Amino acid sequence: MSVAHRDGAPRSAPSDDGAAGHAHGAFFGRRKGHRLRSHQADLIEKLLPRLALDIASPAPSDLADLFDPRADAVNLEIGFGGGEHLIAQALAFPNNGFIGCEPYINGMAKILTQIEAHNIGNIRLFAGDAIELLAWVPACSLKRIELIHPDPWPKRRHWKRRFVQDATVAAMARALKGDGEFRFVSDIADYCAWTLAHLQRSPDFIWMAERASDWRLPWDGYTMTRYGRKAEREGRVAAYLRFRKIG
Repeated sequence: MSVAHRDGAPRSAPSDDGAAGHAHGAFFGRRKGHRLRSHQADLIEKLLPRLALDIASPAPSDLADLFDPRADAVNLEIGFGGGEHLIAQALAFPNNGFIGCEPYINGMAKILTQIEAHNIGNIRLFAGDAIELLAWVPACSLKRIELIHPDPWPKRRHWKRRFVQDATVAAMARALKGDGEFRFVSDIADYCAWTLAHLQRSPDFIWMAERASDWRLPWDGYTMTRYGRKAEREGRVAAYLRFRKIG
């Protein structure tokens, strides 16, 4: 089952019984939009293999070693869409490492163009299923996981396709360091309530909000995505939820 990102990034998620949405294997090559320009296709062929994570091989004992120079901390963005937020984070925090998960080929081509243009060396990419990536990374290896404007799957019969499920919450808790964060953004009130319910019933997370502005306003350093700007223009208000891993 695929979970489409509101910025155009489909993803896969398990249902609450923990079953993966499809057989093992990346979505790459099966999630295409408009035809790639010549230079984008060249980047997919030549640059992506240098940055792509190979989850068929064992993960390093420390994800910081994926980066040269070695990263001070490693963050993950699930379904980065056009890559606006991920690129801004990588430029703002050059000593940190960033992993972007995105099975949509056009999104991958867009971020590769920006990586080349800005000569960014602290991003690694995974063109596949986020739940498989979370299972691959070592326990307690990520400082932060971000999920920004995921598809809300508004129809009740499709709720099992939402990325936030009990199984994925547990998978994120395993991957995060103690006091690490899961950050979630959505302009769909029902999905925000769904996420709050799942995270608050988890024994592994605590909601960090202390006042209304903590969830009504973006956190410091947040970069608005293309979809976020569109939602604002159309009068939709986003919530910015932060959860800290306990322990």
